[in-house]
Amino acid sequence: MLNQTDLYYFSPTGGTKKVGYEFAQAVSEKVNLIDLAGDCNSSMESDLTIIAVPVFGGRIPAINSEKIRLLQGMGKKAVTLVVYGNRAYEDALLELNDSVKESGFEIVASGAFIAQHSIVPEVGRGRPDAKDKEEIRAFAQKVIERMESGVKKAIIVPGNFPYKAEMNQSATPISLPSCSLCEKCAIVCPVNAIHIQETVVTDPEKCMLCMACTSVCPEHARVLPDALREGTEKMLSAFKTVRRENETFL
Repeated sequence: MLNQTDLYYFSPTGGTKKVGYEFAQAVSEKVNLIDLAGDCNSSMESDLTIIAVPVFGGRIPAINSEKIRLLQGMGKKAVTLVVYGNRAYEDALLELNDSVKESGFEIVASGAFIAQHSIVPEVGRGRPDAKDKEEIRAFAQKVIERMESGVKKAIIVPGNFPYKAEMNQSATPISLPSCSLCEKCAIVCPVNAIHIQETVVTDPEKCMLCMACTSVCPEHARVLPDALREGTEKMLSAFKTVRRENETFL
């Protein structure tokens, strides 16, 4: 087991952090948690950098790739993880790896793991579950063995370049009359799209539909418009009974 790792993560509703932290705990004694939504200060003493981000429509969030490109890899070893809601990760892992390599890291392993879908919780419900966690820990052990062996190997992951077009959402979450204007949604929004006036105002040009605001609302008053929710549920209905398998690349 390694001594210390840096875990960079972006996890608006918690699923990506669960996967990343499960892996980090299995691979090292100490884990430095660094939220990509905030200031990204790393520790040069760490033996490994882990970067875990969610998949939005087959891509990684643009704010994540921008933040990652500002990191100073300086040849440090890294493991990259994308986490998706049981549909598909498409170009996301390739895009993440391109960003990480551009920052100067040496990627020693990559993985694509499942978490409960942030918009339609029936898709991938309860994941990462016990089986997922067992697979994450087994992957961590293989990464340790790979690093101890000193063998260098290019990590090849699925995906296409140019990447697919970014997801365009037709609407943003709204606030119901039961909203107490507590401002928690505005505080947690990673792109500062929410402003509290006499009501909650959301900038559709900034909103990335990450669902952080709905997840944090204590009154459950932050929801998707009916048309967007129903359309998304219809689109993903076929995946409610499908169990996608995790994939690792070493």
